[in-house]
Amino acid sequence: MTTTSAADQVAASSTEQKLKLPVLTAMVIGSMVGSGIFSLPRTFGLATGPFGAIIAWCIAASGMYMLARVFQALAERKPDLDAGVYAYAKEGFGNYPGFLSALGYWIGSCIGNVSYWVLIKSTLGAFFPVFGDGNTVAAIVVASVGIWLFHFMILRGTEQAAFINTVVTIAKIIPILVFIFILFFAFKLDLFRANFWGGEGMPPTSLLEQVRATMLVTVFVFLGIEGASVYSRYAQRRSHVGVATIIGFLSVTTLMVLVTLLPYGVLERPDIAGMRQPSMAAVLEAVVGHWGAVFVSIGLLISVLGAYLAWSLICAEVLFAAAKTKDMPKIFARQNENRVPAAALWLTNIIVQLFVISTYWSNDAFSLMLNLTSVMALIPFLLVAAYGLQLAMRGETYGTRPQERRRDMIFAALAVIYTLFLIYSAGMKFLVLSAILYGPGTILYFWARREENRKLFTPIEWGVFIVAMILCSIGIHGLATGYITI
Repeated sequence: MTTTSAADQVAASSTEQKLKLPVLTAMVIGSMVGSGIFSLPRTFGLATGPFGAIIAWCIAASGMYMLARVFQALAERKPDLDAGVYAYAKEGFGNYPGFLSALGYWIGSCIGNVSYWVLIKSTLGAFFPVFGDGNTVAAIVVASVGIWLFHFMILRGTEQAAFINTVVTIAKIIPILVFIFILFFAFKLDLFRANFWGGEGMPPTSLLEQVRATMLVTVFVFLGIEGASVYSRYAQRRSHVGVATIIGFLSVTTLMVLVTLLPYGVLERPDIAGMRQPSMAAVLEAVVGHWGAVFVSIGLLISVLGAYLAWSLICAEVLFAAAKTKDMPKIFARQNENRVPAAALWLTNIIVQLFVISTYWSNDAFSLMLNLTSVMALIPFLLVAAYGLQLAMRGETYGTRPQERRRDMIFAALAVIYTLFLIYSAGMKFLVLSAILYGPGTILYFWARREENRKLFTPIEWGVFIVAMILCSIGIHGLATGYITI
């Protein structure tokens, strides 16, 4: 391994080696279409009927669209900032908040990768009982083999992995489109109407509670919207980053809404709510027979493996970028001869491996990993939205196209409101669990600051650190006493 400059490597690359618009768009779609979309029917069926689902998707899609527009604006107006999620937080709010953004996004992405392996084994568990719900010893062993097979493939080169992701993205969309096509023709309007206000046989809850119950899963399925921004240093043109983000967002949102609503027109809500994950397979099986479950399960395996590849790249890229700006230990800035941030990839997969092992002790490993992934993304997303608002309010970079300033300010303000609502919807349990990861993770910040002989915290950053450690202590105490369960 050798430590090389990312800027020098990119400058030395030919145009053909850079990622073009279709490939960047595939990165966004490939990152977003993972395990989450295959779990939507049951997740929404447990929480609400079609009316609540429509409200939830309107809120989620509108909020995420605002966030996507913030990413687009920042990509165009701050082209010098690579690995956007981390870089924007640091630029706007300082070193420690920037570090927390990088740490949270990175750990959340690692946990998301764990959820992929859990769902793969849960899917296989429907055909091979030895895998159970994805957290048996056999499931953990097979997942561990998969982790390191992907690891060594990625070490061979970023461009190769990105090409594979593009091919996989195309392949995994086909089963989803077939699912939508079949349910469209099997759709019964009378059954949809009966389910519309919640259906019968489900406990009554307020509309607010129904919507809240879906918010974390909508965050999970929208993760990846920032994929092009995170991977921006490889873009052929910076303008492609924003375009890829919007195209990917609109395409995937359409798929997710259809996958959520169409099942209410073929099955009663209690039947949907009681299905095994991946529930998309169970829904299609109920409509066309066993071959439907097999067909969707194959699509899920392709989808999840493709998403895992994309997120492994993103995880390593975030850690690498933070190390290049000396906010993570400099060892993670090392690249191998294939321009892959190898040290960052090693640490990423070690963390994924540890979390995979920990699923053995979880009652519902998939739901836990899904919710934790979503919560870990909330602070980074909030800081990005707040930075976009800060930039527009100050008028910085708006010397060109000043007419866009008011529009961008509105988008950013709405994105801030949306992310704050998500934090409220998550509840204290998952916020405290996230602090258990944020607190000890600050050791990496101490290490990096000591390497550079730089001041540790500003007064405000000391306050942020103290709050994080208090919440971390509460979380550890809650787990030890059984007050918080996983």
